[in-house]
Amino acid sequence: MADAKKTLRITQVKSSIGRKADQGKTLRALGLGKIGRTVEQVDNDSVRGMIFKIKHLVEVEEI
Repeated sequence: MADAKKTLRITQVKSSIGRKADQGKTLRALGLGKIGRTVEQVDNDSVRGMIFKIKHLVEVEEI
């Protein structure tokens, strides 16, 4: 069986307005920016670190 890459489904649930600028930039780097928008990212340490920084603004689901 091939090495299957795990992915994460990340959904923005809160706005970045009133937050620190770097948190808004982190949302943008993940491909988010509007409430309700969902992206799928590869599950690796760098993406996990970005999610940790904005964990109060997003919901994460492992796929």
